Amino acid sequence: MYRNDGFRELERQECLRLLAKVPVGRIVHTRQALPAVLPVNFCLDADGAVLLRTAATSELVRAIDGTVVALEADEVDAATHSGWSVVVTGSATIVTDPAEHERLVRTGPRSWAPSPRDVFIRIEPELVTGRELVGGRSMYGLDLSS
Repeated sequence: MYRNDGFRELERQECLRLLAKVPVGRIVHTRQALPAVLPVNFCLDADGAVLLRTAATSELVRAIDGTVVALEADEVDAATHSGWSVVVTGSATIVTDPAEHERLVRTGPRSWAPSPRDVFIRIEPELVTGRELVGGRSMYGLDLSS
């Protein structure tokens, strides 16, 4: 976080609570040694892990299985100059345990682009950070909307 930028830092539990409210985020990973960002739908597991569901043959699965990735999600209100952003950084792995896979079929995210063979990707929330700006006001008391 940038300490003097006017945003309020969010605690881990508040970040996870906000993440649970939105269905879409952006996954950040490396593709051919360059940063890549893709929109994804997701949900949180009971332990705060981020869960994705995608085709087993997707490029995303090959790119992120066993690597450290980040997932960013936010909610912004341009009219009131307010909003929040949360980033979860951690290791991404394909769920291979059959019982866990079956549980996630029932409780996990639904794919927006179903395929004949879906897999679940679990991102362990090793680092969770977030920030919020309320009503265009910064820690300096300036109203940025005028």
